[in-house]
Amino acid sequence: MGRTVLTFAEIRENELRNVSFEALAAAKDISDGGEVVAAVAGSDDDSLAETLFHYGADRVVKVENEILDHYTNDGYFQAYLQVIQTVKPDVVILGHTALGKDLSPRLAARFNAGLISDATDIEVIDEEVVFTRPIYSGKAFEKKRVKEGTIFATIRPNNIQALDKDSSRTGEVLTEEVVINDLRTVVKEVVRKATSGVDLSEAKVIVAGGRGIKSAEGFKPLEELAEELGAAVGASRGACDADYCDYSLQIGQTGKVVTPDLYIACGISGAIQHLAGMSNSKVIVAINKDPEANIFNVADYGIVGDLFEVVPLLTEEIKSLKVGV
Repeated sequence: MGRTVLTFAEIRENELRNVSFEALAAAKDISDGGEVVAAVAGSDDDSLAETLFHYGADRVVKVENEILDHYTNDGYFQAYLQVIQTVKPDVVILGHTALGKDLSPRLAARFNAGLISDATDIEVIDEEVVFTRPIYSGKAFEKKRVKEGTIFATIRPNNIQALDKDSSRTGEVLTEEVVINDLRTVVKEVVRKATSGVDLSEAKVIVAGGRGIKSAEGFKPLEELAEELGAAVGASRGACDADYCDYSLQIGQTGKVVTPDLYIACGISGAIQHLAGMSNSKVIVAINKDPEANIFNVADYGIVGDLFEVVPLLTEEIKSLKVGV
């Protein structure tokens, strides 16, 4: 018997985030021949619905209300509560993002349901949906299931492979008009920092710096390497606390949790709080002058040396390889 699975698409700067496609792939696996529904709020762009069909949605629900142009917990809660009541899904999946972590507990509580957060894998065993999630700062994993009622879960970005795009796929688009009342917060304008490059939370390659970069200027070699690799730049909490960079770059237990294909740690000692945010990266390269640094215990490849000598050499080598292609 198939399941109806509802996912909530996330938009950033009028584009769908990769985690939206990953949620659709997870939904497709566990629907067991049932229906995959994607809900999208805050945009009247029909091309977004078409893209959701291309990546696995069977039906798209567009939630219309100008209040949803900017995220607020109250606004999105009321909107998606109405969507859930209309669709009546068996499973609700969100990304384990800032939005998903903020919204999912309130939605689950409204239905007196439990929430399985930060899932890195989802499978169906004996007709039950089983989630795998990390515990103890990533040192171990547990498998969890919901015994009864609607299942709510969030998935960690970059862990579930999105389906291949199929431009021939299409489906039904429905418009859900919602009435939103009693907002405690109204967002008038969003002013973003003047940043460029790849989104850290969805990056496939990350170049990160720690206290070993010594200053804000020390990030320049890392930024040059990241540009050549098409990577995002991150940082340890130590670098952020030392005011070498903004806290938006922080990776770790109290920052962002990332799982890129390649993580290059430059001048990072490997404190347990930092490892909790990046130890599940597929390949880890550590560059540090201290051969006893803890980061080497989790690294797949280690370079003992001065990052200000090693990183420029890596950058030049990558440039030469790209010229030869």
